[in-house]
Amino acid sequence: MKKLLLIFLFAISSLTAFCQGSESDAVKKIIVNMFDAMRAGDTVNLKNTLADRFLMYHVNPAKDTTGNIVIDSNAEFFKGVEAARGGHWDERITNYDDVNIAHDVAMVWASYKFYTGSKFDHCGIEIIQLIKTERGWRVVSVFYTVKTGNCPD
Repeated sequence: MKKLLLIFLFAISSLTAFCQGSESDAVKKIIVNMFDAMRAGDTVNLKNTLADRFLMYHVNPAKDTTGNIVIDSNAEFFKGVEAARGGHWDERITNYDDVNIAHDVAMVWASYKFYTGSKFDHCGIEIIQLIKTERGWRVVSVFYTVKTGNCPD
């Protein structure tokens, strides 16, 4: 009886880990799709990765205090993506530092590097919040830091 209970508990924990893993993969996939669309300058596919009320903001790198948060305009963001067609905006996740999923919300902490064309521009950390909708995972917000030096490899 103890063996049967142990096997049952192991099976349940393995299933939970598998489900978490597949959800984690789905969350990462929508993030990859978002950056692929940015790289291609494809605002139609980009919008398909975002929640209806998408928000992007960052810490102003020109200021030395943490209270200088800049909210990026969605219109300016999409205009910039369109203008940067052909890989001129190339954002690359270098590491998924942390992926947390609870019910229909997810939070991803990731390191990134940003290139303008083939030239390195800056790096930082992104905190990406997502929600699971009837259309699948969608990005709700991206909050990022900007550093121009001392970037990890």
